Amino acid sequence: MKLNEILETLTNRKPHILGTDEFLQFAVLVPLIQKQDELHVLFEVRAHHLRRQPGEICFPGGKIEQSDSTPKDAAVRETTEELGIENKAVENVQPLDYIVSQFGTIIYPYIGVLKNDLPLRPNPSEVAEVFTVPLSFFKENPPKVHHIHFKVEPDSTFPFDDIIGGEDYNWQTRKVEEHFYYYKDRVIWGLTAKILHHFIQLLNK
Repeated sequence: MKLNEILETLTNRKPHILGTDEFLQFAVLVPLIQKQDELHVLFEVRAHHLRRQPGEICFPGGKIEQSDSTPKDAAVRETTEELGIENKAVENVQPLDYIVSQFGTIIYPYIGVLKNDLPLRPNPSEVAEVFTVPLSFFKENPPKVHHIHFKVEPDSTFPFDDIIGGEDYNWQTRKVEEHFYYYKDRVIWGLTAKILHHFIQLLNK
């Protein structure tokens, strides 16, 4: 292959995250709603019959479908489907930083404002209940931080003889922060807490 052909291939190419095509991609919305002259954050409790994370607290969201023009469209669509509202009920949608997780997923979070006095009709196939927390609570109460340690475990057929160090190879390990918010009898943690913490950090700058 000639040099000019290589340069032509790479010129003006927009780089992506390597392996993106193999990642599952999701979009979520952090819903803000005005209640009694105070801004609240709305959360869902996942239906208890769901296979993944039943009963856990989350934001509205889900997998980005081919029919979604953008991750933002997916976040709004999922929110309307899960809360039983119309698209026009979600306003002022703005992006937060996206997350590339260690579990092979990319999550695109957004904040959005729900119209006041909005009748919510949560979809029982996905949502057990919804509740709100004053935004001021999260600004005034930082999360508790714990850690998860990941270690490398090569499979039984891994070719140790082909690498320097063999079975004693010094694999890099990783420590991941997990944030926990405690509000009354609710425990908000995982990616939901991570997104929420990022949002609060932006507000506190």
